[in-house]
Order: sequence, then C-alpha cells, then structure tokens
Amino acid sequence: MADTDTTAGTDWGAWQESWDRQQEWYMPDREDRFRIMLDMVEAFVGDTPRVLDLACGTGSITARLLARFPKATSTGVDLDPALLTIARGTFEGDDRVTLVEADLKDPDWPAHLPYDTYDAVLTATALHWLRTEPLEALYGRIAELLRRDGVFMNADHMIDDTTPRINAAESAQRRERRDRALRDGALDWADWWQLAAEDPVLAAPTARRFEIYGEHADGETPSAAWHARVLREKGFAEARPVWCSPSDTLLLALK
Repeated sequence: MADTDTTAGTDWGAWQESWDRQQEWYMPDREDRFRIMLDMVEAFVGDTPRVLDLACGTGSITARLLARFPKATSTGVDLDPALLTIARGTFEGDDRVTLVEADLKDPDWPAHLPYDTYDAVLTATALHWLRTEPLEALYGRIAELLRRDGVFMNADHMIDDTTPRINAAESAQRRERRDRALRDGALDWADWWQLAAEDPVLAAPTARRFEIYGEHADGETPSAAWHARVLREKGFAEARPVWCSPSDTLLLALK
C-alpha cells in the first residue's frame, strides 16, 4: 500500500476526479461504457463477483464496481507507478481490493495474482497500448484465468479500416469537440501529467512512469471483428460488441 508517511494529507479523491475529467475530454461517453460493463457483469456472474481489473490505472473500474456491488472483490493490475500510487491511496484499508504491479507483456504476470481464477476480467482504454502479437498472447492468458461461463470485457479504441470516410468525419468532429473543451479550460493528457510531475507525492512515480512508457506506447487499434476472432481462437465460446460509440467498442467474450 502507499507509504502513509509521505502521502499523508494527499487528497486522493481529487486526483481521481481530475483523472476522470481528463479521460472524459477524450471520451465524453466514458460512464456509459462503465455502466454497460457492470450491467453485463451482473447479468453473467451476479452481484458478488471476483473481478480482475486489467491495466487498472487509478482504479476507475474498481471504484465503480464496488460502488454498485459492495460485496464484490477486485484485483487491480498495472505497471504505471504513478497511477498505481493514486489507486493505492484511494483503496488503502479496503480489504476488497488488491493491487498488483506487473507487466502484462511478461508471460508470468498471472503468477503475481492472489487468485487462480476470476468471474470477470475487465479493462478499459488500455490495451491499445499493445501491438497485436502481445495482445493475442494476453488474450490467451486471460482465457486461462477465467472460470467457465466467466466474462471478459474490453472497452477500447477499435478502428474499422474498411470505412475510411466515416472514420475521417468522426475523427474531425472529435478533434473539434476536444478543441472547444480545451478553450473552456479542460485538461488534456499532457496537462494532467505535468500537474502530476509537479506534485510532491506523485513526482517521483511520474518520472519512473515516463522512463517505462515514454510519451505513449506504440500500440495498435484493430477492429472489433479482429478482437472477437482472436478471443474465440484463444478459447472463448462467444464474443461480440455489447456497446459502441463512433470510435470505441465494448466487446464481451464469454468463456
């Protein structure tokens, strides 16, 4: 957990709020995908699930999971030391939450988990940091971690390259909306990380974070059809979108 000697007095709720607002600059429908995600958790595995929050960041999914299902448990996994610092501060003392620092590209990362199996594995706006080959390997490991009839859900950028004119129009509108929000005072990705770098508690983990990742990983955004096909190949019985926006998809795979 976080070092209480160095983090005493830090307003973790304020950091969570600022992260949410920064993410909503990119995804104004962010809460919609979380709501549908938790609807599907309840539909498939009930209201006391054991959940793996994959690439958990600050714990956005875990926070919403526990608010809706107080008897749920969550294991959050991430490599980002700054976002994990916020997550640890947020959930310190909550025995429903375990946070694990691990690299999802390391084939042995599941060995760090507290449980061998999970009812649901959830992730949002994270796996586009991976290229397709490591993502395929990750999907195989996720299939092994889920119990029978368990669910995996990935909400992320999934681009259909067969619709270039639609993609271009949507992208242009999205850029215009973001520019308006910036003029109104919204924080973008770079602004948020600059604030973190200037914070006495987050400065050191933020520096380590940029040593690990750089400005942004060189990942890929294959289509929803690609994700569904690969998930079936890796051992899932069914896979399809259960929600989408003009740019993003929430894809559900059933073990």
